[in-house]
Amino acid sequence: MRKPRLPKSTIECPTCSKASGMSLGPGFTRRRFFQIAGTGLVASWFADVLSPSFLQARTVAPNVFMRKTAKNAIFIFLQGAASNTDMWDLKEGAWTPASFAPTDFNGGNIRFPQGLLPETSKHLDKLSFVRPGLAWAAVHQLGQEWAQIARNPSGATGAIAPHIGAVVSLESQVSRGPGDVLPGFIALNSAGIPSSGYFAAQYAPFQVTPAATGLATLSHPDGAARFADRWGLLQTLDMNRATGALGKITLDAGDFYVQSKALMDSPGINQVFSFTTDDHTRYGATSFGDSLVVARNLVAARKGTRFVQATLGGWDHHTNIYAAAPAAGLFNQAKTFDPAFGALMNDLRTMPGSAPGTTLLDETMIIITAEFGRTVGPLTNGNGRDHALRMTTVWTGGGVRGGQVIGKTDPTGKDVVDYGWSGNRDVRPEDVTCTLYSALGIDYTTVRKDDPLGRGFEYVPFAKDGTYKPVDELF
Repeated sequence: MRKPRLPKSTIECPTCSKASGMSLGPGFTRRRFFQIAGTGLVASWFADVLSPSFLQARTVAPNVFMRKTAKNAIFIFLQGAASNTDMWDLKEGAWTPASFAPTDFNGGNIRFPQGLLPETSKHLDKLSFVRPGLAWAAVHQLGQEWAQIARNPSGATGAIAPHIGAVVSLESQVSRGPGDVLPGFIALNSAGIPSSGYFAAQYAPFQVTPAATGLATLSHPDGAARFADRWGLLQTLDMNRATGALGKITLDAGDFYVQSKALMDSPGINQVFSFTTDDHTRYGATSFGDSLVVARNLVAARKGTRFVQATLGGWDHHTNIYAAAPAAGLFNQAKTFDPAFGALMNDLRTMPGSAPGTTLLDETMIIITAEFGRTVGPLTNGNGRDHALRMTTVWTGGGVRGGQVIGKTDPTGKDVVDYGWSGNRDVRPEDVTCTLYSALGIDYTTVRKDDPLGRGFEYVPFAKDGTYKPVDELF
C-alpha cells in the first residue's frame, strides 16, 4: 500500500543549514508494505540486508561512550498525542478537574495527577520525566513517523529509513543464541508503523494483535508430519526463492517462511503470546492491556526479542478533553492506559532479572512517548486542546534513575526555563533515540555504507557530529 507523499522539508537538525536535500534517486518511491498471510510479519520492498555480516558495513565516531544498561526495550507510543500538561508536566489552573487530585511526590519534586493516573502514581519512584522535549512537526503522520525512525520522513533518507526497533533487531543479531527463535522486533496493536526500511525483511516488526489463546497459526491443521512433507517439497520445488535468483523480494519471502517455521518448531512459543483471564483483568481488560501482558511475557521469555512496541491511539483531544468516561476523552484514555501500565510495572519490578539480585525492570528500558504535545493553559472554544510541539518523554527501567525530573518549563508548560541536561537545549526525537541506543549498547553514531542511495545511512542523523546525543542525566 502506497502512503501519501509527505510535504518536503529540510528540518533535520537544530542548525537547519546542515539539512540535506530530497533526492531519492531513480526508481525509488515511498515505502510499500505487504503482509504474508498467516505470519503477521510486515516486509519492506527496499530491504537490502541479507545477513548479520552486513554489520561490518559501517563506520562509527571515535570515543563514543555507551551506557549498556539495558537488555530489552518496551516502547509505548501514545498515538494522537496525549496532553502533556494534564499528565506528565502537570500545570494547574481553573481548567483542572478536581478529580485529577494533584499530589506532591518525592518531596515536592514531582506534582502528579494522582486521581487521573492512580496506578501509575504508585511507581513515580521509578519514573523519570524529560520535560524539555520538542517535536519537529505538529502533524500526526509526520510526527509519528519521525519519532519512530529518528529523522525527517520527507528528508533524503526518510524513504529508506528503518524503524528504530529494526535497528535494535539488526544490532542484536550477532548475539543471538540457538534458543533465540523469536523475532528481534515485535509490534503489538501497532498496525501501520514504519517497517524495516532498506534493511532485510527479517528485521521488520512482527505484527501481533494479542489474543488470550496466542498465535493462531503455529500448528498445521493436517499435523506436523504432513507439514514436514510439504515443507520438504517446497524446498525442492522453489530453489530460486532460496538462492535469490528471482531477486530480493523472493529472499524476503524466504525469510518469512524460515522464521515462521522456527516458531512452529519451537515448543512453548504460544505460551509467550497467551495470557490468563486473571492477567487480562489485572491489566485493565483492554486490548492495550493485553499488549502489555504480552510485552511482559516477551522480555521474560528471553527468546530473542529485544524491542517491543505497544501502541495506544485515541489521544487527539481537540474537543471535550475532560468528558467523563466512557466518552472519548482524556479520562477514557487514562482508564485504559493506567491499569495496564501499573500492572506492567508491578510485574517487572518483582520478576527476577537474568543476573542475581536484579529484576526484569532493571534490564528492560521503558519509554512512553508520542508524536508531539497539546496546547496549554485554558481549553479551546471546543473544550479541548490542539496540537503543540512541547512534550515530555517518560522513562523507567534499564538503568534509569527514577523519581527525577529533567528540565523545567514555565508556569504554562509552553516554554523551557531550565533545560536541565548537558545539551542545554530542547530534547528532540533524535536525542531520545540516541539515549535508547546507548542504553542498549548500540553506537548511535553509526554510519552504514550499504544504503541504496549511496550517501551513507546514519542511525541518527548528525549524531556523529555531536548535534544529537543521549540524555545521560537519566542514568
